[in-house]
Amino acid sequence: MNNTTIIFENANKVFLNNQVDLILSGVSERTLCGSLMRYLQEEIKKTNYSKYHVDVEYNRNRGKVKTIINQNIEVMPINCDIIVHSRGEIPEQDNLIAIEMKKSTNRNSEKIKDKNRLIALTKDTFDDVWSFDGRNLPEHVCRYKLGVYYEVNIGQREVYVEYYKKGKLSSIKKFMLKNRSN
Repeated sequence: MNNTTIIFENANKVFLNNQVDLILSGVSERTLCGSLMRYLQEEIKKTNYSKYHVDVEYNRNRGKVKTIINQNIEVMPINCDIIVHSRGEIPEQDNLIAIEMKKSTNRNSEKIKDKNRLIALTKDTFDDVWSFDGRNLPEHVCRYKLGVYYEVNIGQREVYVEYYKKGKLSSIKKFMLKNRSN
């Protein structure tokens, strides 16, 4: 497991333990993302990535709207549910973690869009060429170390997670939502 996966899993464990009632209450994905973001920020502070930011629905790179090139070679603006990034301050590794969250009741077409976005974001390049000059970020966003597809299934009391690395699905996990012990 790499550092970004460990960071995510540590934050997710605390989130699932502390916020099970919130998760099972049926609140919006945006509310869940806001809560998970706080745990990610706390976890990031403990690591060598402490200068990175955790943002909800952030879509800028030094003032420009972040874009990707999809599988149809179309330029698409992106707006991930949660991202861990340097906000362009560390060009050699600006992007760390991208998270897309869905409830299990969402349409499959929406879930597939999120997964395809994570594939594009975690590729090493958007066109198989990425020259790094130490100052400029690539025109289209890529090189996230970890993409996380996060699906909440309230009825089954579980969270289904897919991890994406280097443009490919790398592993799948399920986390059970347990009642909090007092």
